[in-house]
Amino acid sequence: MHHVILGTGVAGTLAAETIRRLAPDHRITMIGDEPSPLYCRPMISLLLEGAARPSDLPLRPPDGLTRLGARALLGQRATAIDAHRRQVHLADGQTVAFDRLLIATGADPRSINAEGLDLEQISPMRTVGQVEAMLAALPRVRRALVLGGGLVGFKAAYSLLRRGLPVTMLIASDYPLALQVDATAGAMILEELRRHGLEVRVGVEARAFEGRKAVERARISDGSTLACDLVVVGKGVRPARAPVPREAVAVDLGILVDEHLETTCPGIYAAGDVAESVDLARDTRWVNALWPEAVEQGRVAGANMAGRRVTYPGSLSRNVIRIFGLDLMTAGLVTPPAAPEFDILSGLDRRLGTYRKLVFRGERLVGFTLVNAVEQGGVLTALIRSRTPVEGPRARLLAPGFNFAALLTRGRQAHTLPRPAAARATA
Repeated sequence: MHHVILGTGVAGTLAAETIRRLAPDHRITMIGDEPSPLYCRPMISLLLEGAARPSDLPLRPPDGLTRLGARALLGQRATAIDAHRRQVHLADGQTVAFDRLLIATGADPRSINAEGLDLEQISPMRTVGQVEAMLAALPRVRRALVLGGGLVGFKAAYSLLRRGLPVTMLIASDYPLALQVDATAGAMILEELRRHGLEVRVGVEARAFEGRKAVERARISDGSTLACDLVVVGKGVRPARAPVPREAVAVDLGILVDEHLETTCPGIYAAGDVAESVDLARDTRWVNALWPEAVEQGRVAGANMAGRRVTYPGSLSRNVIRIFGLDLMTAGLVTPPAAPEFDILSGLDRRLGTYRKLVFRGERLVGFTLVNAVEQGGVLTALIRSRTPVEGPRARLLAPGFNFAALLTRGRQAHTLPRPAAARATA
């Protein structure tokens, strides 16, 4: 049995290690577009900040794949998958046959619509190589520009600010982290960012970049011009599904998988940021591009590829971040649509600087936002995952010191979505 794994990130690596443990005689080929084996991607902002060294990032030794008994094709990108012939085609012309395939290609940065993107010192912050290029440019940088108010944008802005650079952040929405929080929490975050010297401009976007060889200035949608010689594009990511054969494998935003992380094509699996599985809060399919979910999905996919029948219960979006002196924790569906089945409970204490928002669908907690006083976030996350009904008056849940652990009294309710019915091509 020959297993081919596209992607050497955490999902692909843990899948390979699981296959080797459960099926020691099976062959494994790992194909990855980065030249190095597994490293801690969430730490690359710490590398940019100067709080981590390059030697702190690797999670496996340089010869880790060799020790695993896997053939490693690093610095290679898959261009096409032939599901009928069971082959993967690579950019250098190689063809690799497989019996079972795992697509763990992760996600690619979202592009932006602006002129001059070919200038030097304009880059996403997705890989360690991109951060190393930024570090090499820093001695020549006088002012940085960060595009996007999401988690990547904030981490880049914070890191560069810690380096002593003036930083401007451009956000198309009305407040930072608009996909993670509501307007109340967003206003608190915006105030905290500005209070610590970060220039944040909301409701605007970059339209063009100018310079001779490297970027020197940006033209903004409000007609202004901003001097900058380093631009970090943090506008989010999209599942890296380019090589997927749409006639055989169903895709939506990501690759649709069942509870065993198998796609609509038998023997082809998907895991990590490219996979679209059950979302435990939304009760529908969703892509939750999170490191912990990629870890679990890699293990489950590897076990199933090795012949076991292991079920993946579903994913849950969640984020924990410190923004200077402000702690933020969110999970599940934090900005639900305006519909009768949703009930929102919220409380803002300006004196203490705390905010709590709980989102219910019927009797179930399906999402929450905590600004400061985040100590019970783990219990709230467990309530969402366990699908435990929350009974009784809800006003008590906003009382200071309320113990949410007392609500965890019922067992988990079984919940899975059916296997995707058929392959379909989407945009």
